[in-house]
Amino acid sequence: MAEKKEAAKPGKSRKKLFIIIGIALLVILIGGGVAGFLLLKNDPPPSDDKDPGLSVPVPDLIQGEMIGPMVNIEEFIVNIISADSNRYVKASLTVELTSEKTREEVEMRMPQMRDAILLLLGNKTYEELQDLQGKRQLKAELKNKINSFLQSGKVKSVYFTNFVVQ
Repeated sequence: MAEKKEAAKPGKSRKKLFIIIGIALLVILIGGGVAGFLLLKNDPPPSDDKDPGLSVPVPDLIQGEMIGPMVNIEEFIVNIISADSNRYVKASLTVELTSEKTREEVEMRMPQMRDAILLLLGNKTYEELQDLQGKRQLKAELKNKINSFLQSGKVKSVYFTNFVVQ
């Protein structure tokens, strides 16, 4: 009987050894997985809790700089390109000009300018007009388009006095 107890001990100790080694390997694998996950994961981009309107550049107003004559362009309602449904833009503009002489020319060419603005707006997509960059690009395109008609002066700036996209 004494021999049976001695023979049984090495078998039990071997089982315990396998269990301990298995648990140790499992702990090492789990620890390595967690460490790898934490070290290799991408850090989330810093969230800006600031108002995005604060980052919009505002033109510097120089005290000595004169504001040119302004001409209001009446409200437009234009269908725009959209894949999912009918969308439109409702907008009013004011243009700042370089001289009074230019104001007269703008008033004479108003039908041509309105036509060009309607065509330009009608070729925009809903997605293009949703963000600030799209609106800035539209302003630049409008300025260039209107300036292409004018001969006695130029448009200094285009201002949206009303702009709704639906």
